[in-house]
Amino acid sequence: MAPRALSLTAYLAYARGTPASGTAPALPHRPLGPLVWAHADGVEPARTLANLCSRMQLQRPEITVALSGNMAAQPDALAVTLPADHPAECERFVASLRPDILLWNALALRPALLHAAHRHGTHMMALDLPDSGWTSPAPRWLPDPAPATLALFDSLHTAGNTVAGRLRRLGLDPDRIRKGAALLDTAQPLPNDDDTHQNLVSLLAGRPVWLAAHLRAEEAHDILRAHRRALRLAHRLLLIMVPETEDEALSIAQTVRGAQMRVCHWDMGEMPDENTQVLLVEGPEQLGLWYRLAPLAFLGGSLVTGTGGHDPYEAATLGAAILYGPNVGRHLGAYSRLVEAGAARIVRDADSLASAVSNLVAPDQAATMAHAGWDVISSGAKSVDRVITEVFDTLDARGAA
Repeated sequence: MAPRALSLTAYLAYARGTPASGTAPALPHRPLGPLVWAHADGVEPARTLANLCSRMQLQRPEITVALSGNMAAQPDALAVTLPADHPAECERFVASLRPDILLWNALALRPALLHAAHRHGTHMMALDLPDSGWTSPAPRWLPDPAPATLALFDSLHTAGNTVAGRLRRLGLDPDRIRKGAALLDTAQPLPNDDDTHQNLVSLLAGRPVWLAAHLRAEEAHDILRAHRRALRLAHRLLLIMVPETEDEALSIAQTVRGAQMRVCHWDMGEMPDENTQVLLVEGPEQLGLWYRLAPLAFLGGSLVTGTGGHDPYEAATLGAAILYGPNVGRHLGAYSRLVEAGAARIVRDADSLASAVSNLVAPDQAATMAHAGWDVISSGAKSVDRVITEVFDTLDARGAA
């Protein structure tokens, strides 16, 4: 441990010798009561951590949450701007904020800031740790302060079981390592009308069903083309089309009319019958119903550029196997996780979509993917619960809550 401790000492000495910033951010005003400081880099980690903090505050309204990094502003949270990683500035920042808990979900380490938090007795938790990739402001000629900085944390929550071995090899205390799955940004499952669901299940009488959810107008032609091809192998196959917006719905309805397929207009009060090939919905308000009805879902906004795709956990939480296009940059981590687990599959165009639908609409195939997706969701939920439990236990032990 000595060389690693020396690396942090060397970094702090180097940082003290650098000029302090001339425009340090205003020091935060700390409200009364327990305070949890949440820091994340990147859109998905920030969204996940924000959701976790919201759950904490629902259970413990007396907790104040301070947000930094890429965390979006919240009406019930304190937004803070971090100082430069200069020991004196970091000391003033932490002394003003006085956080009880720090939740750190970022690969970019700030050794001086984290050292200051450690010195002030903050209970520090590193979340979603991978097996490598940490960075710091240290120049290359200094020994890497990352291992010694990670050693400041009271607990280190891994993003996978294999990461624990890597952390131990870095010399970190095994008793502080919490093996588990990555945290997930999963909201409450979408609601469902049970009576309507049961009526449709009886009405469809075991017909194979697939869903195109959050659909954009530009994708409708490819979806219908894929459906027409899939019908050659499964003539009773039903497609449910759910546009993303009302404007999209108007354009998609025109495309459906041009395809000359037998359509049921749900929002006009029509019900599907044995001859219905497409069930057309005007908006996503009842998506909880459609996800529960269709074992296979294509998530829209992914075959066109500029939208970034849609959150796949919404579908996976409700037991749908997932198909998606290549343009999912806003949720790439989530899709990658589901693909790795075997719960999602990428398609490139109408032909590959048709092949995937034909192969996966079989109940056993979709069920296998859906089960894999549920494993990802449940593992991530357990990790979230474990973090929240540690936060509450620590606050209770300190008498801060």
